[in-house]
Amino acid sequence: MAKYAIGIDIGGTNTKFGIVDQQGIIIKQNRLLTNEPEGVEDFIDELYIKLKPMIDEAGGLKNFAGIGIGAPNGNYYTGNIEYAANLKWRGIIPFAKMVSEKFGLQVKLTNDANAAAMGEMMYGCARGMKHFITITLGTGVGSGIVIDGKIVLGHDGFAGELGHTIIRPGGRMHKGTGIRGTLESYASATGVRETALELLAENPDVESQLRDYSINDLTSQSVYECAIKGDKIANDIFEFTGQILGEALANFVMFSSPEAIVLFGGLTKAGDLIMNPTRKAMEDNLIQIFKNKIKLLYSDLKEADAAILGASALVRE
Repeated sequence: MAKYAIGIDIGGTNTKFGIVDQQGIIIKQNRLLTNEPEGVEDFIDELYIKLKPMIDEAGGLKNFAGIGIGAPNGNYYTGNIEYAANLKWRGIIPFAKMVSEKFGLQVKLTNDANAAAMGEMMYGCARGMKHFITITLGTGVGSGIVIDGKIVLGHDGFAGELGHTIIRPGGRMHKGTGIRGTLESYASATGVRETALELLAENPDVESQLRDYSINDLTSQSVYECAIKGDKIANDIFEFTGQILGEALANFVMFSSPEAIVLFGGLTKAGDLIMNPTRKAMEDNLIQIFKNKIKLLYSDLKEADAAILGASALVRE
C-alpha cells in the first residue's frame, strides 16, 4: 500500500490540503484562497505550485495512492463540480480529470460534506460505526449520511442535502436557493444572525447587549458571547435554533435509524447552549421505538482535518 494520500478540501473561502499517512496523520498541510486565482486552470496551477514541493519532500509520486477531493457540489460518479453557488467557476467543471492530468495521479472527488463524513468514519468518533449522520453547522448546514458503512450518494451523486430540507414550510427565504423554510436558513451561523435580527426587532422593549452591535458586526459569535453572560434574547436565539435543529434531526433519525449523529462546525462551540435544546426537541419528536437510542456527538476531529482526512480516504478505498 502507498505510504501517503493527498486530501484537498475546497471551501468557498479557503482550500485546505494535506499529505496523510496510512494511520490518518496529516504530516504536512497548507492552504490557498479559493477564489483568488482568476479561473479554474489558474487555481489548479496554484495548487500544483504549493503541493509539488510537499510531494517531492515525501519521496515523489511513487509514494502516493492518489488525490482525494471534497468540493461543493462535487459528484463522486463523474468527478465533476457542478453548478457550485459559492465558487467563481460556473457550470460543470471536469475537476478530477483536470487535476489528474496536472499531477499525474489518480483523483477521486466527492461532495465536501461527504468527505467530512468519511473522515469521521475512518479517523473520528464514528470509527467502527456503520450507520450515522454528520451535520456541519457552519456558514451553511452540510451533511453526510452513512448507511451500512457506505456514504449515501443517490442515483446522481447528490444525495444527502439535509440542510436544504424544509423544516418551516413557507418560512424564511434562503437567499442562495430561493426556497423558504429550509434547515440551513435557521440552524447555520447565518441563520443564527437572522434570528438575532428578527428577535431584536420583535422585542424592542427587552434589554439586550446584542443591541450594542451594528448590523454588520452582529454574528453568531456575538450571540454566543452575550448568551454566556446571561443575555435573555441571546439565550432565546439558541433555544429557538436548537428547537428547529432537533425537529429536523428527529426527521433524519426516522429516515435512516442512525447509531449516532455527529455535529461539527462553528456553532457547536456554543456547547450546551445549542446541544440541550437540540437534544430535547429531537427526543420530543421521535416515536417510541427511536427514543433514547441515538447518540448526539461532537466531532473530535478539527473541522478542517476531518475534510482533508476524509478526502484522502477516497483513494484508500
